[in-house]
Amino acid sequence: MIASRYLAGTATALAMVSAASAQTVPSAITDPDATAQGDVAVTIYNNNQALVQDVRQLPIAQGRSRIEFPDVSAQIRPETLSFAAAGAGIVEQNFDFDLLTPTKLMEKAIGQTITLVRTNPATGAETRERATVLSTAGGVVVKIGDRIEVLRDDGLPVRAVFDRVPPNLRARPTLSVMVDSARSGTRPASIRYLTPGLGWSADYVALFDEGKGAIDMQGWVTLTNNTGTTFHNADTLLVAGSPGQASRNTYSTRRMSPPPPPGMVQPGTQSANREQVGDFYLYPIAARTTIANAQTKQVSFLDVQGVAARRVYARSVDWLQNDSGPQAAASALSFATSRAAGLGDALPAGTVRFYQRDAQGTPQFIGESGIGHTPVGSQLLLRTGDAFDVYVQAQVEKREKISGSEWQKTARYRVIEDDGTVRQVESERPVEYYRTTMRYTMTNAKPVAVDVDLIQQGLDRGWWSNDYRVISEDEPGEQLNTDRRKWVVPVPANGTREFRVTYEARY
Repeated sequence: MIASRYLAGTATALAMVSAASAQTVPSAITDPDATAQGDVAVTIYNNNQALVQDVRQLPIAQGRSRIEFPDVSAQIRPETLSFAAAGAGIVEQNFDFDLLTPTKLMEKAIGQTITLVRTNPATGAETRERATVLSTAGGVVVKIGDRIEVLRDDGLPVRAVFDRVPPNLRARPTLSVMVDSARSGTRPASIRYLTPGLGWSADYVALFDEGKGAIDMQGWVTLTNNTGTTFHNADTLLVAGSPGQASRNTYSTRRMSPPPPPGMVQPGTQSANREQVGDFYLYPIAARTTIANAQTKQVSFLDVQGVAARRVYARSVDWLQNDSGPQAAASALSFATSRAAGLGDALPAGTVRFYQRDAQGTPQFIGESGIGHTPVGSQLLLRTGDAFDVYVQAQVEKREKISGSEWQKTARYRVIEDDGTVRQVESERPVEYYRTTMRYTMTNAKPVAVDVDLIQQGLDRGWWSNDYRVISEDEPGEQLNTDRRKWVVPVPANGTREFRVTYEARY
C-alpha cells in the first residue's frame, strides 16, 4: 500500500522532534543491547509457552505509586501476572503493547499538526509546511492551509516531523502496576507471567556404524524466541512436556486420544536420572544464556557413544493385497534407550537425523525420523527411507471358499409379542469361510544376507471375525495383536525368497 511504503520512510522523523516540546525517547532505540530486565529466569515448555520470572531492584515510594516494567514479552498473558515486593501490594496493572513505530506514530497524530519537510532534489533546498493529519486509512491524508493533500510515494524526499511522542506509545513492551506500599525504599520487586512465543524442541544427530552395530548420538536443544523481546543472561530451564491449558469451551468434556509416539515399538520402564516436577522431566541449561528475539539457538544436552543399534528392513502388507510389482522395503534403525544398551536417558520429543560414513570416512546423511517423548528403556524403530536393494511383492496366490458346516449354521432366538405370547423363530444364517494363501516374494541385491520384518495387517475385521486362524507358515510368526502378525524372514545374499502363509477366516 502507498501509505505503508510512505510511512516506512518516516522513521527518521524521531530524530527531528522539537526540543522544546518533545518527550524523551527511551535509550533502547539507540542502544539495542540496553535492557531494564533484572535477574531473569525462563522456563520453556514444549507447547510454545514459557514462564518468565524477573526480579528487579526498584525504588518504591510510600503509599500509592506506579511502577513500570519495560522489556517484558510483547505476547505476555497479563491475566497470569504475579507481583511481589516486600511491604507492597498490587492495586491494578496495565500492559502497554502499542509499540512506537512510524505507522503507529502517524495514526496517533490524526487530528494533530505535524511538520512536513520537503527537499528539492535539484537544489537540495528544504521547505517546511505545517499540516494537519486527517486520515491514515489507505493512505495519509493531510490538510495544508486550504488544500487537502494525499502524501504519495513518488520518490521525492519527504519527512514528517512530530512535535511529541504520544504518551501511550512505548518503544518497548511495558507492564505497569499500581502498588500500595507501607514504606519507601529500594528493594527487590519480582514479576512472574506466562507468555507464548517461546518454544523448544530436541534435535538429535546419530552416527551409525553398521560394522560395529552401534550409533554415537548427540542431542541438541533448539530454542526459538518470537515473543518480541530479548531475554538477557537468563537462567534457562526446559521442561519436556506440555502442561494442559484451560479450554474456552467449558461444556465440552470429550477428550481425543493422542496419537502413539512415532517410532516407539515398546515404551520403557526405567526411571531417568533427572529432576522431575509432576510428570515432567527438567532439562536445565548449564550456563546462563541470552535468548534474542527472532532467534533460533541450539544448546547441547546429550552426548553418548556406542549405543547398540541394528539396521532393519521391514514391510507391512494389507489384507488381500495384490502388488502390481515389487515394493521397496522400508529401511530403519532399531535401538533402545536403556542403560544396558548404552544410552540411559529420557529423550524429549524431536527429530533424529542419521549419518553413516562412506568408504573415505566422511559422514553422509542417510535419513531422519521423528520421536515422541521417550522414557528410558524404550525400544525404538526409526525409519530412515526406502531400501535400494531389498524388495517385497505381496500376492494372493490362492483363495477358495470352504464349507462352514462344522461351524455355526443356524441361530435360534425368542420373540415376545405385544400380548405376551412367546414364539420360537428359527433363522438360517449360512456362514461362508475362506482359505487364503499369501505369497510374499522377497529379493535382495546386497552381497550379504538380510532379514526382512514382514508384517501382515488387516486381520481383525471386527468382533464377528475374531475366529480367523493361521494354518501354515514357512517361518514361525509372532502375533503382535489381533490385527497384525509378524515374521522375520531371512533372505540370502544376491538372492530371492518366496514366503507363504495360509489363513482361514470368514473374510
